Amino acid sequence: MSPLAAIVALPVRAYRLLLSPWVGMYCRYQPTCSAYALEALESHGALRGSWLTVRRIARCHPLGGSGHDPVPPPADRKAGRAATPDTDSRGQDAGR
Repeated sequence: MSPLAAIVALPVRAYRLLLSPWVGMYCRYQPTCSAYALEALESHGALRGSWLTVRRIARCHPLGGSGHDPVPPPADRKAGRAATPDTDSRGQDAGR
């Protein structure tokens, strides 16, 4: 996790520690919004991870959806596709 993403994650961690036990365990989505936020910040960085988190929280309302809503995988910016485990970030075979 980048240093900026770690700083942005501090309020999420504080919420999980201090407020989450009081709010209750009911959540419309899996993973919970706080878990989604931490995963998005870790995998996408501070800017895009924050944007994904805001979009997720905006969907969390009585008329919104529910169910499994995972963090999208990071996209390979040059090729426009997600990097897979058998390829590196340039889309080449990782076994070389």
